[in-house]
Amino acid sequence: MNETLEEFYNHILGIESPWEVVRIERDSKIREVTAIVEYKKNEALKCPECGGVGKLHDHKKRTWRHLDSCNHKTMIRAAVPRVECPIHGVKQVAVLWAEKNSRFTLEFESTVLLWLKEDPISTVAENFRISWDEVDGIMSRAIRRGMARRKKSEPKNIGIDETSFQKRHEYVTVILDKDEDVIIDILDNRKAETLKKWFKTQEKSDLSHVESISMDMWDPFINAVKEHFEKAESLIAFDRFHVAQHFGKALDKVRAQEYRLIAETLEMNPLARSKYEWLRNSSRTDNRTTKRKAFLSLTRMNLKTARAWRIKEAAALLWNYSYMGVAEKNWKRLLFWISHCRLKPMIDVGKMIRHYFWGILNAIRLQVNNGMLVSVNFPPS
Repeated sequence: MNETLEEFYNHILGIESPWEVVRIERDSKIREVTAIVEYKKNEALKCPECGGVGKLHDHKKRTWRHLDSCNHKTMIRAAVPRVECPIHGVKQVAVLWAEKNSRFTLEFESTVLLWLKEDPISTVAENFRISWDEVDGIMSRAIRRGMARRKKSEPKNIGIDETSFQKRHEYVTVILDKDEDVIIDILDNRKAETLKKWFKTQEKSDLSHVESISMDMWDPFINAVKEHFEKAESLIAFDRFHVAQHFGKALDKVRAQEYRLIAETLEMNPLARSKYEWLRNSSRTDNRTTKRKAFLSLTRMNLKTARAWRIKEAAALLWNYSYMGVAEKNWKRLLFWISHCRLKPMIDVGKMIRHYFWGILNAIRLQVNNGMLVSVNFPPS
């Protein structure tokens, strides 16, 4: 039996009753096909909230992007009915092929998510001819669907971190169950009040069994945790990677200041083009290259930057102690060194470490950090 073009697109688009493809529009110049879909006239209009039958209020025209078909960009267009529900008021009838507020079909979004498992966001955006923000929207909806299906958890070790996403430098707060490597929730901003409200109202997790909370040394988040947990000062563990960032920033300030001073008197500046070598992780496996050996000779010179680098390197070695007494003794020895190093950026970091020393000792005792959160895959900012 011969199949009409409309019936063909009903099948490849997955359009099912009470919807049907009534017409196909093709623009050969831009290689685009649009399937016009209508709600069958003899079908009852149902409220998407309660499923109750209501009267037609009006129609709202909408368009969705689908996967390409027959080498043509493929779109779905429909005048979606809005129903008058006696309980919920005017509501738009649910469509079967797309999630609410999305401009892409579910099949399109599923394919994008499959590609994101293997390729960077830039590659996926280019191949599907969509923007980075649109890829981010697809990812965000997938996360919401996943969290809505998730059963209530009882995490023991959680991590809290703020991270930027999208190109507009917007920030969110990510809360992670570190034992399961599962995101518990993503809060819309990095405000302390948002975190406080989440602790009071969230229903996704039972937090009564929490044994550690790893986070940055940021007072608003610290106060939010203290407000909710009675034994917060024994639970909060300051993340070693954030502490390392503070040491790295202080080192870079020392380098920049010394670079300018040397440049005023010497034509050949030993610090030239060495910024990232000073900040590089010394435990990396490629540190024996010829370039790295040349850099290590710099660290033995009588430079303020070299002194700051040695402090940074010493701090990185103080996180893996098994005995708390030894750990505390060696951290205090480092803090004494910092206080007498005559390098203001490092001295400032030392003062901060002293203020939050209790949380650093907790991190060593509990052996926790936010390494998993650092690797959470958000679109680059």
